[in-house]
Amino acid sequence: MKRKICVVTGTRAEYGALKLLINTINSDPDLELQIIATGAHLSPEYGLTYQEIEKDGFHINEKIETLLSSDTTVGIAKTIGLTTISFSETFNRLKPDCILIMGDRYEMLAVAQVALIMQIPLVHISGGEITEGAIDDSIRHALTKLSTIHFPANEIYRKRIIQLGEHPNNVFNFGDPSVENIYRLDFIKKNQLEDFFNWDLENFFLITFHPVTQEPRLAEQQIKELFKALDNFKNYKFIFTKSNADSEGRIINELIDEYVEDNRENAKAYFSLGYEKYLSTMKYASAVIGNSSSGIIEAPILKVPTLDIGNRQKGRLKAKSIVECKCSERNIVESLNKILQPEFNRSLKDMELYYQGENTSNKMVEVLKEIDFESKKTKLFYDIKF
Repeated sequence: MKRKICVVTGTRAEYGALKLLINTINSDPDLELQIIATGAHLSPEYGLTYQEIEKDGFHINEKIETLLSSDTTVGIAKTIGLTTISFSETFNRLKPDCILIMGDRYEMLAVAQVALIMQIPLVHISGGEITEGAIDDSIRHALTKLSTIHFPANEIYRKRIIQLGEHPNNVFNFGDPSVENIYRLDFIKKNQLEDFFNWDLENFFLITFHPVTQEPRLAEQQIKELFKALDNFKNYKFIFTKSNADSEGRIINELIDEYVEDNRENAKAYFSLGYEKYLSTMKYASAVIGNSSSGIIEAPILKVPTLDIGNRQKGRLKAKSIVECKCSERNIVESLNKILQPEFNRSLKDMELYYQGENTSNKMVEVLKEIDFESKKTKLFYDIKF
């Protein structure tokens, strides 16, 4: 009987990172792939990105609508409760042998609670990382403690998971699947992208700015500082991908729409470009700007400079191509001028990269096939010998 691997995805970025792994699971004759799409995937406000999954030829077993039309902390807390109720019924129907999740989204906290209670082993990708500016940081560590098998992105993160009391035999460092995706991606040609955007893509910034959830009620102020800084770069175009479904994300997206409306000649905004188009656009960008993890993990592989604004990604390992700055017009302008210098780009040639692995998806699938999940249902705390 095939082992059933249930992949749960709630956002465009998460699915993009998991796409190659999903395909590897789907192609293995010993495994049965199950996909559950939830969260922002099913929201018209965030682009109905579940359609990207279906367009790639994957069958979605369940579409679970849980995202309330609210980006307040109360609305998000209620979304977690609704997700918990919905997934208990779904997992009872699908009866997966394990559940695979990635990252630090609040939807996954609900998924993990249900998996724990129903004694379904949870496989977690990208644990052990730190993002001090977001509540995601605490969610990620909570997911680690609720999970059975762990796939961190590098050895430092692997050791941090063990520090949290997880047994070393259950923690496998094969690199980040996002990086493997880049090396295998068939990039869209520049002229095709120019046809899509109806723009000459010579000098442009790729911008994604999310709420800094540990700094509530500052989203409007922060995005306006970014806009003021961008106004200093009249010779560049701006391609925005909109914020995710976090508290105050809607405020950011509304302000982006207003900015684009006022700057039609050199600014465009999209809920989702899709993984291939997004990375292909990144490849030709003069810089990646904002506070998205894609500027930390994917951009360095493409040798594209990143301006990492504010505290959202504080604590993550960062390559030399990433320059941190405070969220003020002056700091953004000064830092952006630095990374646009030719000598800065030349210095990136042999920089150290932190998220690479070899045959990441294949190695993860081998673990999923061989691990004895029954013996892992009871977790013991692993004490480090000091």
